[in-house]
Amino acid sequence: MRRRFRGAEAAIAVLVLALSTACGSRLPESDFEHRDRGTAPAPADDRTPIRVGVITSATSPVGGDAFIGPRDGAKAYFDRLNARGGIDGRRVEVRLCDDGGSGVGNNECVHELIDEDKVVALVATTALDYAGASRVSRARVPDIGGQPIGAAYDTYPHLYSIYGSLAPRDGTTGWDGKQYGGTEVYRYFKREHGARTAAVVSYNQPASAAYARLVERGLKAEGYKVVTEQVDFALPNFRAIAADLKDQGADLVFDAIDSHGNARLCEAMDDVGAEVTAKVTNVQNWTSAVAEDYKDSPRCRNALWATGSSRNFEDTDHDAVRAFRDATKGLKTHSQWQLEGWAAAMWFTDAARSCARSDTGVTRACVDDYVNRGQGYTADGLLIPVRFERLPEPPESRRTCLSVARWEDGRGWVSQGDMNTTCFEVPQLSYEP
Repeated sequence: MRRRFRGAEAAIAVLVLALSTACGSRLPESDFEHRDRGTAPAPADDRTPIRVGVITSATSPVGGDAFIGPRDGAKAYFDRLNARGGIDGRRVEVRLCDDGGSGVGNNECVHELIDEDKVVALVATTALDYAGASRVSRARVPDIGGQPIGAAYDTYPHLYSIYGSLAPRDGTTGWDGKQYGGTEVYRYFKREHGARTAAVVSYNQPASAAYARLVERGLKAEGYKVVTEQVDFALPNFRAIAADLKDQGADLVFDAIDSHGNARLCEAMDDVGAEVTAKVTNVQNWTSAVAEDYKDSPRCRNALWATGSSRNFEDTDHDAVRAFRDATKGLKTHSQWQLEGWAAAMWFTDAARSCARSDTGVTRACVDDYVNRGQGYTADGLLIPVRFERLPEPPESRRTCLSVARWEDGRGWVSQGDMNTTCFEVPQLSYEP
C-alpha cells in the first residue's frame, strides 16, 4: 500500500479518458474458503511444463501499446529462464490473453486461463478493467506482480500488485472503501530542489479532474502554492495553459492528461518560453521513446522527471538491470513497465523454485504462500522492498522511498540518488478510487 499511490498515478495519469470506478462488491470471507488450492504436486521426475498466464489489455480504447510493457518484460524473463533449463528442468509455458480492455474480455481471459488452461499463477497482469479479479481470488490463484490500474489489488486476497499493499484485502477496497497514499513525490521536489509553486493540468473530464484534485490535495499538504489549469478535451488550447504557467512562475508541472496531450503541452511550453524545474511524469511514461515523443520541445523534454518504485532501466551498472537489458535488446524501445514485468516473472520463478524443492511441489497454494510472506521482495534489487500486510487501520504516516530519474538528451534517463535511501516520512491521505 505504501507505494500504491504512485502505482495509481502511473495508470490514472495516462488513462483518465477511459477509467471508470469499478471497485467490485464486498465478498464475505466464506467466499474465499473451501476452494481448490491447486493440483497435487508433480512427481519428482516430472518434466511437464509449469503453466502461467499473462492477461494484458493489448488492444484497448487507449491504444495498442499502452499496456504491453509488463507483458513483454515477463515474457523476456521466461524466455531467458527456459533457455537456461527452466525451473528444476521444467520449462515455463506462458499463456497470453488479450482482454481487449473490456470487463467482458477480462472475464473471458480469467475463465480461459484458470478453468481451461489450469495455470499455476497469473503474472504481470495489466488490465484496463480487471472485472475477473474476484473470480481469480475465489479460485485462490496467485496473481503476482500486477499493475494496480484499478482497485482490485487493494481489495481481494491472492492478488499481489508490483507495489505491495497494507490493506486488509477482505473483499472491500482499502479501508471501508478508501485507499491511502503518501506525499513523498511532492516532498522530494520541495526538499531537493526548493520547489514552492506547482501547477496541475487536467482535462475538463470527470476522471481527469478527480485525479487532479488528488494531486492538488497532496501538494497543499506539503505546503505548495498550487496553480490549477484545466484544458478543454475537445478543443484544447495548450498554448494558453503554457502562457499562464509562465505567468504564474510554476516550479513544477504535474498533469492528469494523456501522453499525446503531454507532448502538446510541452511543445506549447517551449513555444511561449515557460521553463520549469521539473515537468513530472510517471512510471508508465518512463520509456526510451522520449526523444521521439517530445521531439518538438527540447527544453521541456530536458525538464522531464519520472518517479516510481523500481530501479531505472538505464542503470546498466546494476547486475539485475544489465540482465534485463541484455535479454530485451531486441525490443524497439525499453520502458520501466517492461522492467517491472521482468521483476514480476522473477518473483513467480523464485516462488516456484522454492516450491519445487518442497514436499508440495509447484502448486497454486505453495506459490501463494511464498508471495504472501511479510518479507520485502526486491527482485534482486530491481524493486523497492515490496510487502503485503493486513493492517486493521490505515496508517496516518509512513516512511516511503522512491526512485527518481531525469531525462537528459544524449544520456537518456539519469537516476537521481539511490532509490533505497531517497525516503521520507510522509502523511497518508485518503482517496476514493
